Amino acid sequence: MRALGPGSVSSFLKIILDVVYVALWIGVSVVGVLMLAALLFSFNPEMLADMAVTAGGEEIENRGPVVTLGLLAAAVYMGGILVIVAQLRKIFSTLTAGDPFHPDNVRRLRMVGLILAGLELGRYAFWALSSAILPDSNAVEPSLSLTAWFSVLVVFVLAEVFREGARLRREAELTI
Repeated sequence: MRALGPGSVSSFLKIILDVVYVALWIGVSVVGVLMLAALLFSFNPEMLADMAVTAGGEEIENRGPVVTLGLLAAAVYMGGILVIVAQLRKIFSTLTAGDPFHPDNVRRLRMVGLILAGLELGRYAFWALSSAILPDSNAVEPSLSLTAWFSVLVVFVLAEVFREGARLRREAELTI
């Protein structure tokens, strides 16, 4: 099976990315509605009486802001994944068209690398914020993810490979 062009593996992966893209939009929308509901219910805490939020074994009285903060973190994370998938969809569109070294793919890969790094830094910030708000909670453990940082480096290296490929293609087009 071919890797590039119509009917190739890249076109199959593009279809999968399209489905994931739509699912992420639905997920971000649902989390947004849940976040709005949590904020509205925080004005009437009796409505959230059945939902127990605990920190360090003690139940938290005003759950609305805590739930909203968690949902906001989920929405931001899903939004970052949504941007990554959108960039990958564009990259795979060029692969399906048979143009892997399209000059825009370099920018797209760099964007993916930056978003991956931002998501990892955001995870650290969320841990710091959640431990400040809920000091007795061990819900989010701090850990350095070498896999995530390795992925960031790999994406930036791939961006440079694509940049060099685009440069070589431009030079070849100029040759008679």
